Amino acid sequence: MWYAQAAEAAEATELWGVLSHGLSLDMTMAGYICALPILFVLFALLLPHKIWFKLCRAWLYIAAILVAVAFSVNLGLYGYWGFPLDGSVLQYLATPKQAMASVTFTQFIVQSVVAIIYGTIFIVLILSITKLFDPTVKCQWGRKLIYTVVVLLLAGLDFLAIRGGVTTAVANVSKAYFSDKLILNHAAVNPTFSFISSIQSGQDLSRYDYFTSEVAAEQFAHISPDKNLAPTTKLLNSTRPNIVLIMAESFGRSTIDEVVAGKSVAPNIQHLKSEGVWFENMIASSFRTDRGVLATLSGFCAQPTMSLMKEAQKASRLPSIAGSLREAGYSTAYIHGGDLNFTDMASYLYATGFDKLVALKDLSFDAPTSKWGYADDVMADYFIDFIHTQSQKSAPYFAVWQTLSSHEPFDVPTTEFEDKMLCSMYFADSCINRVVKALRHSEEWDNTLIIIIADHAYNYPYGISASAVERHRIPMLWLGGATVKAMVVDSYCSQSDAAATLLAQLGLDHSRFVLSRDIFAPDLHHFGYYTFNNGFGLVESGRNIIYDCTSQSVTSPTAEPELESIGKTMLQTTYKQIREL
Repeated sequence: MWYAQAAEAAEATELWGVLSHGLSLDMTMAGYICALPILFVLFALLLPHKIWFKLCRAWLYIAAILVAVAFSVNLGLYGYWGFPLDGSVLQYLATPKQAMASVTFTQFIVQSVVAIIYGTIFIVLILSITKLFDPTVKCQWGRKLIYTVVVLLLAGLDFLAIRGGVTTAVANVSKAYFSDKLILNHAAVNPTFSFISSIQSGQDLSRYDYFTSEVAAEQFAHISPDKNLAPTTKLLNSTRPNIVLIMAESFGRSTIDEVVAGKSVAPNIQHLKSEGVWFENMIASSFRTDRGVLATLSGFCAQPTMSLMKEAQKASRLPSIAGSLREAGYSTAYIHGGDLNFTDMASYLYATGFDKLVALKDLSFDAPTSKWGYADDVMADYFIDFIHTQSQKSAPYFAVWQTLSSHEPFDVPTTEFEDKMLCSMYFADSCINRVVKALRHSEEWDNTLIIIIADHAYNYPYGISASAVERHRIPMLWLGGATVKAMVVDSYCSQSDAAATLLAQLGLDHSRFVLSRDIFAPDLHHFGYYTFNNGFGLVESGRNIIYDCTSQSVTSPTAEPELESIGKTMLQTTYKQIREL
C-alpha cells in the first residue's frame, strides 16, 4: 500500500470498510463509463454496423486511460495534499511548469509506470470482453426484441448505479465516509468520481450557510471585536516604521522546532524569537501558498474547496496591508525569486496595493535556478540591496519577500540532515537570518519592523493528518529596532489576524478587514481557525475541534459544541464576504 504507514493502526474490519463503502462510488463511476457502451449496443441491435463496435472500444480505451491517470495522480498527490483528487488540481494546470516543480523525476517515472500498468490492465480486459461480441451479426426480430428489453433493463440498472441507489441521497463523496480516521475515508473515495463531482458542483457560495443570516451576524459580532478599539498592548515605538515582511515557504512549527541528533533544523529562528515578539500559538489559515498569502496580506480566511486568489475579479476587491500602507504614504513592493503568475498571484498583488513586483522574469543572476526559481541565498542578497535602496528614499516602505527554497523538491546546497526537506528548512532559516543580520547592522534598524511568518506548514511528521491542529501551527515573529521589547504572546490566534493586528499597532483603520481580528483587542475571544479540504478546525487553550463538512460530522476525539458553532460562523461569514465582493 502507498500510504500503509498512515493507516497501520486500522483494524481488519476498518480495511474491509474501505472496500465495502468505496464500492458504491466505484459502481457509480462504472455506471458513467458504461452509459455510452449500453447506448452503442442498443444502436447495434437496431442498426447493425461495425461503427458501433469501434465507437464502443474507442470510448472504453479513453475511459481506461483517464481512470488510470486519475488513479496514479491521486496516489502521487495525496501525500502532499492529504485529500482525494478533486477539481482544485485544475487551478495549477494554467502554469504547468510550476505545477510540476514539486515533482521529482523519480516520482514522475513511478507515477507514469503506475498509470501505464493500470491502463494496460483495463485495455486488455476491454479487448478480451469486446471480442466476445460480433456487431455485424443480424438476428431475428423476436430475439432482437428480447435483447433490446435486456439492454433497456441493464440501462435502468446503470442509471441506478449512476444515481447511487434507490434512496433519497444521490451519489456523493460522503457516501464513502464511514470512519473517524480520514485516511480510511479518503482511501474509499473513487478519485475519478471525486474529481468529476467537484467540477460539477462548482462553487456554491451558500453551501456553508448553517444559520440564518441574522443569527450568523449576531454570533460573528460576539467573536469579532469593535475595529475602533485601541489594542491593549503596545508593540511598536514608531507609528511609521519601515516594514519588512518575510513570508517563509512551508515553515511549519513541526519542522522548524525539530531537533535531530542534537541539531536544530532552524537554529536562527529559535535564537531570534527570544529577541522579538514571538507568537507561540499562531495557526495557519490553510495548506497552500495562495491561501496563506491572502490570509496574511488581506486578513481573509481560507476556503475549504476553492482558492479565492484564482477568482481574479473578487480577489482584486479585497483589502490589503499593502493598500492600507500605501494610503498612509508607504511605498510597497513584493519580491519573489519564482513566477508570480502562478495561481494568478501577480494580478491580486497589483490590484490590492503593491507598487512594484519583482519576480523571476525580472531577474538575471549568474546563478542556477531551481524548478521554482532562484534559491533563497541569491534572493536574500538581492532583497538586502533592495531594502537599502528603499531606505534612501523619504517615504517609509513596506517590502515583502516570499521565499521558495523550502518547497518540494527541496533542492538546496546543504546536507546538514539526511532528510532533504529538513535540509531545505535549515537552508531557508540561514537565508532569512542573513537578511535580519544585514538590517541589524544598518542605519535603518532603529526604525525597522521585521515580520517573519510562514505561508503555511508542511505535513511533518510524515503521515500527519491534513486536518490535524499540529499540521497548521506556524511561526510569527516581530523584531527590529521598532519593537518596544521582547515578549511571548501565548494567546491562540489565526494567520488572518496578522493584518488587523499590524494596522492597529500603526493606528491605521482596519474596518474593511472584516475577518481579521486584532490579537490585542480588549476582551477578545482568542482562538486559531483554519480550513482543510472541505472541513475546518478551531483551537483555543485546552481544547479544539475538527469538523468534516463532507460527512457533516466532528472528527476530533471530543465534541465541543461551542467551538463547532464558532467554526461554522467563521466559515459562513467567509463565504458571505465572498458573495459580497
